[in-house]
Amino acid sequence: MKCCDTLTPNGNSAHRFVVIVFNPAAGRRRAHLLWRVLDVLMANGLRVEIAETTQAGDAERLAREAAAAGADLVVAAGGDGTIAEVANGLSGSSARLGIIPLGTANVLAHELELPFAPRAVAAALAFGRTRLLWPGHARSDRGTRLFVQMLGVGFDAQVVHRLSLPMKRRLGRGAYVLQSLREAARYRPGPIRVAVDGQETEAGSVIISKGCLYGGRYRVARDAHPDQPGFSVVLFDRADPGAVLMYGAFLPLHLLGSAPGVRQMRARQVEVRGEAIAAQADGDAAGWTPLTVTDAPAPIRVVV
Repeated sequence: MKCCDTLTPNGNSAHRFVVIVFNPAAGRRRAHLLWRVLDVLMANGLRVEIAETTQAGDAERLAREAAAAGADLVVAAGGDGTIAEVANGLSGSSARLGIIPLGTANVLAHELELPFAPRAVAAALAFGRTRLLWPGHARSDRGTRLFVQMLGVGFDAQVVHRLSLPMKRRLGRGAYVLQSLREAARYRPGPIRVAVDGQETEAGSVIISKGCLYGGRYRVARDAHPDQPGFSVVLFDRADPGAVLMYGAFLPLHLLGSAPGVRQMRARQVEVRGEAIAAQADGDAAGWTPLTVTDAPAPIRVVV
């Protein structure tokens, strides 16, 4: 367990009722895991309701409705994007966030060291032990978007924007590798202007992270604290094809954060300037720059 973990026993495994927000698009190949978790939960006497999403934004709406109806535990069954939507819907409520990791990368689940085996997931949800997670807010002229793990601007965001959903469903993580190779040959942005707590700098790509991990279990940030305000800002000085391939080679070695031409800074506010540079949040397309990134008003409690 990481030194920054904050665990709070719920002291009571009985919930009024549990709502599971299920994204079938993210978890189509893993739906059997969800049903096995449900079997264990219901065998332990928990009242469970399932709300299935059909389009983007549904998870946030369904989570908000569940919290308003009195659910004290709302579970995101899907990937990191689904988790972020559910967290956004729970913002400002007393409901806790549960996670059944069914996505492609499941970065947040790995970050928080959540269980993946169905019985272990069900046991964690039934016991209700929690830790704090302090999300981030990305604000643009199109509104504010909450993210739970990280926000990227530049190369990785262009990969996400241009990745086809059928290819992602068919190849899983392999789809990101294939699309990254395609984009490496044609990614040619100008320098991205970034203000890190007012300190001006430039980069070829930027990752603004709440956690240490990226793309699954790969470590990119050295000093991230998911339960505290602030961000780790990872700045990639170069964006040429050679640099992109080098960064890709460093990633599975857990050395991306210390690769040549990579800088890391801590920040409470990050402004990313420039027009129409792609952004992604928790693995989903998140519009374009300019963006201002700050902490969410308050943390949320995540069942671990």
